[in-house]
Amino acid sequence: MNRRKFVNATALGAGVAIVTSLNACSESPEKIEKEMDMPKLSSMVENIEPISIDEFKSRISKAQLLMQEQQISALLLDAGTSMKYFTKLSWHPSERPMLAIIPAKGEVSYICPAFEEARLKQLIVIGSKIYPWEEDENPYAQVIMALKEVGITQGMIAIEERLRFFIYDGIKKVAPNFEFMSGDSITVSCRIIKSPAEIALMQKATDITCLAIQIGLNALKVGSKPSEFSNAVANAHREMGASHGFAMANFAEASAFPHGSILPQILKKGDVVLVDCGCTVEGYQSDISRTIVFGAEPTPRQQEIWDLEQKAQAAGFAAAQIGAPLGNVDAAARKVITEAGFGPDYKLPGLPHRTGHGIGMDGHEWGNALRGNKRILEPGMCFSIEPNISIVGEFGVRHEDCAYMTSEGPKWFSQPSPSIDKPFVA
Repeated sequence: MNRRKFVNATALGAGVAIVTSLNACSESPEKIEKEMDMPKLSSMVENIEPISIDEFKSRISKAQLLMQEQQISALLLDAGTSMKYFTKLSWHPSERPMLAIIPAKGEVSYICPAFEEARLKQLIVIGSKIYPWEEDENPYAQVIMALKEVGITQGMIAIEERLRFFIYDGIKKVAPNFEFMSGDSITVSCRIIKSPAEIALMQKATDITCLAIQIGLNALKVGSKPSEFSNAVANAHREMGASHGFAMANFAEASAFPHGSILPQILKKGDVVLVDCGCTVEGYQSDISRTIVFGAEPTPRQQEIWDLEQKAQAAGFAAAQIGAPLGNVDAAARKVITEAGFGPDYKLPGLPHRTGHGIGMDGHEWGNALRGNKRILEPGMCFSIEPNISIVGEFGVRHEDCAYMTSEGPKWFSQPSPSIDKPFVA
């Protein structure tokens, strides 16, 4: 690709050029142009709407309804994403258990190290009951006490998937009257369907990463290392008000490895450049990959594989229809690649992994576009479509854009790359 096609993001008044290739995102051109006429990037998150307290409460209500239907007495949440999803509480998971308990009926309660109780009181917005434990006490006895005080003395307790084993083991030892099961039927059922507010935050994160990738590509020059791209994207993410997630670049043969190579890389004209980036806005993720040819016209081989990848991604998107299984997305994309002589299955050269992954508060979550996944597509599901083509010893090509399901079918968060010399829609 001729680098003159990319905007010089450090130049004053660069906004018009950036907007030309950013119409794939939801920000209005006028707004971005106004912001980019400034000497440096400015925040794109000032007017966002965080998830409301009412929405958090509705999540709790949905979880409780599911528990009642399944005759589950309570759901235990470890510090992490699901705790934040249901309670808004963000807490670092340490060796000291800090748990949230959602009973099938009643108020959310918390098990907390006693010396952290005052800080926890400042943070909680859902529920108010705290059961503190001192350093020389058994924290799991407090779990039993919390359950008992809402009338739960026996029955089935659901454990969210990321609750650490030492916590589960500790609770089990003091809870002979209880049975335990996976909490996926509750947590996954809630989290896999995104609300309009969640989708809006993911769209904002996508808008920011669209622009950050362009700035990162513009930073590349002959002799660049991948870190130059990564640093430019990270800075752009932060300047636009997002939390930087990741920014990976791989050149030439290294682009054949979906998650990169540990070998040194120095950029040359004619190299395939594969980039993969994401950020977080109010806890919600973006994830976008682009593939270009740097500083030169693509070879026939590079163009052929790029076009095949484009066709495979489009087939995956077309297969994402309400009422169809998620596995259809993988099958459709993989069929295009296999019929072109690659694979079959996960064999190289070809598509060595699933076609896509769920996305939301975690960059990878449930809702994978995976062979045999029979989960039915519903409005609110969000997932990537990225049928990577890896040719070890030559190069790799990946187009990755995330989609969300509506009642009318799939919608893109970011429009796919229209051509090898144009990463974003003009």
